[in-house]
Amino acid sequence: MIATKLPKVGTTIFSVMSQLAQQHKAVNLGQGFPDFEPPQGLRDALTRAMNEGRNQYAPMHGTAALREQIALKTERLYGRRLDVDTDITLTSGATEAIFAAIAATVRAGEEVIVFDPAYDCYEPAIELQGARAVHIPLTVPAFAIDWQRVRDAVTPKTRMIMINTPHNPSGAVLSADDLEQLAEIVRDTEIVVLSDEVYEHIVYDGARHESVLRHPELAGRSIVVSSFGKTYHCTGWKVGYAVAPAALSAEFRKVHQYLTFCTFHPAQVAFAEFMASTPQHYLELPAFYQAKRDRFRALLAPSRFKLLDVPGGYFQLVDYSAIRDEDDLVFSRWLVEQGGVAAIPLTPFYERAPGTRLLRLCFAKSDATMEAAAERLCKL
Repeated sequence: MIATKLPKVGTTIFSVMSQLAQQHKAVNLGQGFPDFEPPQGLRDALTRAMNEGRNQYAPMHGTAALREQIALKTERLYGRRLDVDTDITLTSGATEAIFAAIAATVRAGEEVIVFDPAYDCYEPAIELQGARAVHIPLTVPAFAIDWQRVRDAVTPKTRMIMINTPHNPSGAVLSADDLEQLAEIVRDTEIVVLSDEVYEHIVYDGARHESVLRHPELAGRSIVVSSFGKTYHCTGWKVGYAVAPAALSAEFRKVHQYLTFCTFHPAQVAFAEFMASTPQHYLELPAFYQAKRDRFRALLAPSRFKLLDVPGGYFQLVDYSAIRDEDDLVFSRWLVEQGGVAAIPLTPFYERAPGTRLLRLCFAKSDATMEAAAERLCKL
């Protein structure tokens, strides 16, 4: 028998629920991908890039044109001027960027603070380095960080603190005050901040995304991860990027170059062209998804689900305690088999099951999909 390095890891809950949705012909609101296409102009740019021969290896850290567009966007939105040669690295999706960031900076025996519910790729990457994830639960129902608990959790072994804003699965967003409290905690330490900001352009009700890149002190010691898949509705292209100061980027690239080396070249060419020609796309994304959020919430209003607030991201948390009194793993299976809708339970995002009665539903869907799901959910 092979001794596993990841004894707690099995098939992800996303794969399990998507398979069940297919098996039971359920409406799939589980896995977080849009069921509509990327912008036509972006797809046309991808086709041109392939037809013009941009099909071989891209530069290890990404094409110059795309890094320049990322730098322009970062300065425009967050006021942070980046060095396009040293501070930006294109990756094969945000998941690769997160893994590379952890592998590059975290050593065996060290600790990484994560906040539960935490996205499921965080802890395996930590454990593969021989390090330990220190889990701090977010407050419910606001899913806010208790910063005193963070202060109490920091030890001489703490190497990294991971934050996620807008947060998956709750949609909670960090405030400027949150970032200031984080800065106070890591000041005068060797702690690196890893900020997962893949939903950075999906923040609602006129709020501003408080990126770590807005905070000069934090930006100087952080790796910030972003996702083209989330922003441009093309999760299957698997293109993301990491922004970090030169010294951190150099370490990050040491892992990246032997993990994937480079990222899908035609897509990089297409993104650079589309960002230059259509910068309004990411500026209009909050309104685009807010309309979907509000539509979905209106459709679910007659149901027996209690809807939690959604400040950002494209997931709706629902409390099902008025329908059935059972844990979320059992209820989610019952829902897909008997209710005809696939959702994601929150227990797999926790070190210790919190006992809440919450499910995550994805509303990055067409009106037809949302209506079909809501019709079934309102019958429960």
